[in-house]
Amino acid sequence: MFRIFAWRLLWHEKGRNALAVGGIFIAVLMIFLQLGFYFAAPKGGMQVYNQLRFDLLMTASSYVFQAQSYNFPRRRLYQALSLPEVSSVAPFYQSEASWLSPEDRVRRDVFVMAFNPADDVFNLDEIERQREVVTHPDTVLVDTGTLAAYGLQQPGRLVEIGERAVAIGGRYSVGTGFLGLGVVLTSDLNFVRIFPDRSLATVNLGLIRLKPDADPVEVAAKLREILPADTKIFTRPELEAQEADYWRSRTPTGLIFGFGVVISIVVGAVILYQTMATQVIRHLAQYATLKAIGYADSYLRAVVVVMAMTLASIAFVPALVGALIAYDKITVVTRLPVEMTVARIAAVLMMSLAMSAVSALVAVRILRRADPADLF
Repeated sequence: MFRIFAWRLLWHEKGRNALAVGGIFIAVLMIFLQLGFYFAAPKGGMQVYNQLRFDLLMTASSYVFQAQSYNFPRRRLYQALSLPEVSSVAPFYQSEASWLSPEDRVRRDVFVMAFNPADDVFNLDEIERQREVVTHPDTVLVDTGTLAAYGLQQPGRLVEIGERAVAIGGRYSVGTGFLGLGVVLTSDLNFVRIFPDRSLATVNLGLIRLKPDADPVEVAAKLREILPADTKIFTRPELEAQEADYWRSRTPTGLIFGFGVVISIVVGAVILYQTMATQVIRHLAQYATLKAIGYADSYLRAVVVVMAMTLASIAFVPALVGALIAYDKITVVTRLPVEMTVARIAAVLMMSLAMSAVSALVAVRILRRADPADLF
């Protein structure tokens, strides 16, 4: 009964309620966008790691995130190899240099990653097929996420990285994440040619693979016991937790988008409250009549809550469609893996309905002061 009454009240003022739906649509869309950025930040930090073959990751003790990994002695990897549970180790090098395009002579920062092509490092076919390419002197592969501002990125093009002329040998698709606007991959020997002040004796990341029956947690504990304090050991879950903690709580990125979710919810609640409060006041006579003929306050609360949740549900559908379109655009522009998930859809729907219910219950307090005798 109260559902029918609530729907008739909403339908009676279609124009006003359409405006309310528009306001809620904006709030819900903002929740989707803020959550998209919030959860994309750690994923951006894991884009390269997800394509690397390792069970344990060795880093310098001062490691912050991939682009600020610092370095440690390569001999630490051979110390790790002494454990019977360790199957293989592989060094990984990275640093930042300048990219100079011969056409515009403008220097841009580029992130350079390197590995020994003889090591089985990547699980991406695009790179595996081109391992021999990077063995050629002064040759690099360019990530397809590199911005077009870097110029043509086709095989055979000559550019300058650091102070050295290099040729583009091919392209691959991993994503630049938070490494920069441009990322290239090359061999370890080409790496020291581009960075003559670097040595293969110092490593940025150590990729440790274990034997099939080895427990990563137990092996990590053993390595922490035998290795000096200049290194850290991460299991994959620990690395994911480290990246999530860094990007969500230790950088402005996570704080801004996390706070943005809260602000979006507050804005939506305020819009709903104002809509419901105005609705109650405009129809105070109808509510008073219902009270006069014996309907309890609980019935009136149910009417207002149903109206609020109906408005939120109607606004949710176009907000979801808008979010899906925006996610695609954001992924292209920012190169971040902003993805919609079923869990996120369900969570935002629940938040929207809870937000509408709370706003309605606050607005319905006006009815408690409504005395039918005063109105008639």
